[in-house]
Amino acid sequence: MKTAYFDCSSGISGDMCLGALVDAGVPVKKLEQELGKIPIKGYKLRARKVKRAGFRATKVDVLQLSALSSQLSAKKWKDIEKIIKTSRLSDNIKQKGLKIFRKLFEAEAKVHGERFDKIHLHELGAVDCIVDIMGTLICLNILAIEKVYSSPVNLGSGFVKTEHGVLPVPAPATAEVLRSQKSVSFGDSLGREVRSQIYSDGTNFELTTPTGAVIIRETASGFGNMPGMSVKKIGIGAGGRDFKGKANVLRIFVGESREQRAESKEQTITVIETNIDDMNPQVYEYVMERLFRAGALDVFLTQVIMKKGRPGIKLSVLCNDSDKENLMNIIFEETTTIGLRFYSAGRKTLDREIKNLNTKFGKINLKLSKLGDKTVRITPEYEDCKRLAKKLNLPLLEVIKSVSSAYSKPSL
Repeated sequence: MKTAYFDCSSGISGDMCLGALVDAGVPVKKLEQELGKIPIKGYKLRARKVKRAGFRATKVDVLQLSALSSQLSAKKWKDIEKIIKTSRLSDNIKQKGLKIFRKLFEAEAKVHGERFDKIHLHELGAVDCIVDIMGTLICLNILAIEKVYSSPVNLGSGFVKTEHGVLPVPAPATAEVLRSQKSVSFGDSLGREVRSQIYSDGTNFELTTPTGAVIIRETASGFGNMPGMSVKKIGIGAGGRDFKGKANVLRIFVGESREQRAESKEQTITVIETNIDDMNPQVYEYVMERLFRAGALDVFLTQVIMKKGRPGIKLSVLCNDSDKENLMNIIFEETTTIGLRFYSAGRKTLDREIKNLNTKFGKINLKLSKLGDKTVRITPEYEDCKRLAKKLNLPLLEVIKSVSSAYSKPSL
């Protein structure tokens, strides 16, 4: 799987994204050609090589050429929506762009206490913001990136001047964007909440802007350590200021995620365990639901006999190491345990693919488990079968059995 990893150790902004992606191989002329499909005028791109703390990087600026571009300096949601929808970009890029801008408007509306349809984006609604956001999506598409991951995001510190006066870093919109959670689907019936990870190294500057924050928040599938991947290209985008002793750059690693291309996925995961003998069993359902939604790969309960012959429950959670701390906090908050143990374990799984098919009962998602190119198991999604069984007033087992037998052919 073509993967990009954003190293945000010096923060992230829209122009840094464009600079890093151009540096990673996106031709500026191709980017300009695609941006030309958006009905805005009065600007041009300037890409140049610069140095940040002695290291080479690419700086991409959006230069306003006329008063035409300033007409976009204060726009409502309906204005930005019209610009994107009337563009000649692909539907996929349009939808992603609308989602990102909607998140910006929602964040601005919340921090200013205004209605969503009344809020104006000023500096965020300008031409450079539209170019930064839509340009980043265009570049990811040109590089055929299928998955984006990010390091924890460095916010910087100090104060920033805005139209509302001097505000502490992070700016309110940045904080609101990175505070929120995003639910993503991994092809099964359970969603997963992706939480951004943020910190400050004390640099007295706004390292992460609202535009950069919302780009990485809405494109990243996870935050933490770099995933296992074979790196093909590294792009380095420059920030606007050159700090002494610190490279103000955004690095993007582009390559193939190794475990996604193997015949079966091998990975190292973290196992969290605890034994509990003094909690109402009804609580476990809620605990498991929270853990799954917070990113647990699996959660299960095992009956055990504890000291003095007391019956108990061993709660086991499988997760990625980047989610470990958050999941342990949930266990401490939601259960009666006073201690946890955790360790690393190897895991090997089959590749999975989801197919949506029409059956005699209606549309059902089928989960195909594959070993290389060979499908070794086909399983109808339980939630789909349950929904149709209720709708048609049929036994659930009849629906599952009928769908499984009809679509268990290798031709799938």
